[in-house]
Formats: sequence, structure tokens, C-alpha cells
Amino acid sequence: MADFDFDAVVVGAGAVGLACGYALSTRGQGVLVLEAAQVIGEGVSARNSEVVHGGLYYPTGSLKARLCVTGRRALYAFLDAHKVTYDRCGKLVVGTTDAEAERLEGILLQAQANDVEGMVRLTGAQARAMEPQLACEAALLSPESGVFDSHGYMLALRGEIEAANGAVVTSTPLLGATPRQDGGWDVRAGGAEPMTVTTRNLVTAPGLDAQAVAATLEGFPAQHIPEGHFGKGVYFRLRGKAPFSRLVYPPPIPGALGTHYRRDLGGQAIFGPDLAYVDTLDYDVDPARAGEFYHYIRKFWPGLPNGSLVPDYAGIRPKIHGPDEPQPDFCIMDSATHGLPGLVALFGIESPGLTSSLALGDEVARRLGV
Repeated sequence: MADFDFDAVVVGAGAVGLACGYALSTRGQGVLVLEAAQVIGEGVSARNSEVVHGGLYYPTGSLKARLCVTGRRALYAFLDAHKVTYDRCGKLVVGTTDAEAERLEGILLQAQANDVEGMVRLTGAQARAMEPQLACEAALLSPESGVFDSHGYMLALRGEIEAANGAVVTSTPLLGATPRQDGGWDVRAGGAEPMTVTTRNLVTAPGLDAQAVAATLEGFPAQHIPEGHFGKGVYFRLRGKAPFSRLVYPPPIPGALGTHYRRDLGGQAIFGPDLAYVDTLDYDVDPARAGEFYHYIRKFWPGLPNGSLVPDYAGIRPKIHGPDEPQPDFCIMDSATHGLPGLVALFGIESPGLTSSLALGDEVARRLGV
């Protein structure tokens, strides 16, 4: 048996990469997590809605359906155990027209098929009794949905990895990796102090860089690297008091969940994200987009005042489908597909990746036989 510096090297210290490191380290593995940025969680994990998703929408039997529900249950328990702030405020999925109201029945049936707890069908009057400023014909209540402190969560994951004698190193990009003849990998990392380490297993979870990272892995078949797309979404913050205590979501749009409302943990109202495909990592928020937001939001909140939306921030999602293409499942690629033992590569881990992160970590560990 060869001796290795580590049992597992994980590339990427966002929520999913850290959750993979946590899953492996709590199974007794010696873990090194490499992060190219100066701090953990600066990429996709830093620019999202911080929503805990119930698991309503995803196709029966999909990874998203299974891992979102399992991950959500594990996430709340983890947040409780580590005293990370969250608000299980619940979510209203609203139908503002007769056509949207008819879609709610299909969403309810899918949620029930996915074993989502506590779903309730509401009339428009019942929904307005819960949220008086809401306008809708009908709604669904998902009581298990919420918002949480994703940065506090990632710090807790890092703490658990380090408590298990693992290491999380920043400013250390992956330069490449080569399979060893006797099994395992030689992993080359850059930064101020470049190094080469050996590892029994390798996990790549670098979010927006998934395709570029896969291309640095010697022997990884190029035809199995899915085409990547950048899905940009911008957010606007409300100037004034938050109108609703619960999350408010219209039915999903093609390729995404669509622009929604949340009250963050500081009590402020935020709307977004929308979806536009872009070619570069551009995080600017065009104030002119507010016009579309006013039109969209007033479908479920007619009382939105003029001039009350302020540009906030933007996020970019690592999509593996383009415009007008159906949204695919999570892509968790192991040796059965790419033919390289001891490697699990993740692609297209967008929503509900944050909610699913602990379950994704467990899935990666299982596929590595740990």
C-alpha cells in the first residue's frame, strides 16, 4: 500500500467543497481543502439568497430532489449544533393569475412525491390572512423553508475540518493533478509557496471553475466535461420596512426559480435574482433593471412604492445548461463515467446546492467508498 500525504484533497472552499471536506474528515480521513481565493466562500457561496429550500420542485428520483430534502434536514441540525443563526420562516409559493394558480397543484404533488414535510394548500384569502399585503389567487405554504447565515455555516464547517486535524488553505489554486501508477494522485498547487502533495482521493468542487479545473486533471476525458454557462442574477434591496415575514416565490421560470422575495436575518427586504446569461464574471448591478423588478414584484405586492428599490448585489451561477434548455440535475461524476479511480468531480452545483451541501458531501464520500 502506498503512503499518502492525505486521504483526500478537496478543491474549492465554498459551501459544497467545505461540506465534502467535513463529510470526509468526520469519517476519519485526513483532508486538505485547497482554495484559490484569499478567503473561503468568496464565490457562488457568497452571492446567493441564503435560502434553505424545502425541496418542492425537483423531478422524482433526481439527485436534487433527494439531496435537497436530506440536506435541509441535516442543515438545520448542523446550524442548531453550531449555534449558527437561521430563521425557519416558511415560504409561500403564490399564483397571481388563474394560470399560475393551476400550476400550484403540480408543485404540491411534486413536493409530496419528494417527501417534503408539512405542505399546505391555501386559498388567496388564507394566504392574505397570513401576509396582508400579498396579492394572489392561491398559494402553497412550505413551512420548512427559511433563511440562514451561510458565512457562519461555512466557518463552522471549516472549524470542524480543522478540529479533525484537517487543513483548509487559501490563496492556493490547483495547478493540476496526475494519477499515480500505484493509485491515488499527485496534486500540484500554486500560490506563494507552491507544493505537490499526494492523496488517495481527489474531489473537485470549485463552482464556477469546475470545467477549468477538470481540464487540469491528467487523463480526464474532455468529452465528459459538460459545457459551462454563467447565469447572472441581480438583487435589489427595498428602502423601507419589509412587507412580508415569509419568503414569497412565484412559480418557477424556465431554467431557474425566478425572482423572489426574502426578509434577510437583519430584517431587510431583498428581491431577486433574475436570470441573464453572461460571458464574463461581471458582478455589476445595472440600476435600469429596476423597471423589470417593479413590474414583476407588483404582481404579488401591488403596494410596492415607486423609487423604493435600490441596487444591491449580483451572483453568478455555474450552469451546465444554456438559454431555453431544460435545467439538468446535479452532475456528480465518478470513475464509472470518467474512468479515473479516486476522483469525484462536481459540475453545475447551483441551487439548491447550498441547502443540499451536507448531503452532497455524504454522497461524495459514499462514491469514494469512505
